Amino acid sequence: MRIGLYGIGLDTYWGQFEGLFDRLQGWQQYIADRIEKRHPDVEVINTGIVDNPVKAQEVGSLLARSEVELILLYVSTYALSSTVLPVGQKAKVQVIVLNLQASNAIDYEVLNQMGDRGRMTGEWLAYCQACSAPEIACVFNRAGIPYHLVTGTLDDPEAWTEISEWIRAAQVAESLRKTRIGAVGHYYCGMLDVYS
Repeated sequence: MRIGLYGIGLDTYWGQFEGLFDRLQGWQQYIADRIEKRHPDVEVINTGIVDNPVKAQEVGSLLARSEVELILLYVSTYALSSTVLPVGQKAKVQVIVLNLQASNAIDYEVLNQMGDRGRMTGEWLAYCQACSAPEIACVFNRAGIPYHLVTGTLDDPEAWTEISEWIRAAQVAESLRKTRIGAVGHYYCGMLDVYS
C-alpha cells in the first residue's frame, strides 16, 4: 500500500529565515522514516514541502497518479490554504493532518536571548504547527475533503499510536476493496444446473 506524505510552508520564508527549511524537511523525513520502520509493508511517497500553489497542484497530481490510499499532511509551519487545498482536491482520499511539534514547547529562555528578531521569528515558525491547524480544518470543511487531526509531538507515543491506527485502517480498506467474495450455493432455490 502507498501513502502520501507532504509538508507545508511558505516559499517566501526560506530566504528570510536561515536554516528553517532544512529543519522542517528533517522533521518530515523523521516522520517518513518512522512510518516505514513501523509499517515495512507501506510505501511512503514523501513529496517534500509544498510551499506554493503551483507545487501544490503538482503534488496533488503525483499522489493521485500514485494511487495513494491515505495522505499524511505534516503541518511543518504556517502555510496558505492555496498550498493545502489542491493536494486534497486532486488526490481524493482521506487526509490525516499531523499537527506535530518537535517538542512540547519553544525554549523561551534561549529564544529571548537570541537578540535578533529575524532569528526569533524563524524559531517561532519552526513551532508554528498549531497556528495553521484551524485554517486547514476550515478549508477542508468548506471543500468537503475528509480529514482527521492528530496532535502531539514528534515523539508522542499517543500520536504515533493514532497515526498507526489510521494506516492500518487504510490497509484494511484497501484489502477489502481488492477482495473477491464468492457466493456458496445456488443462484435461485431449486436452480441445480449451475454450480457455484
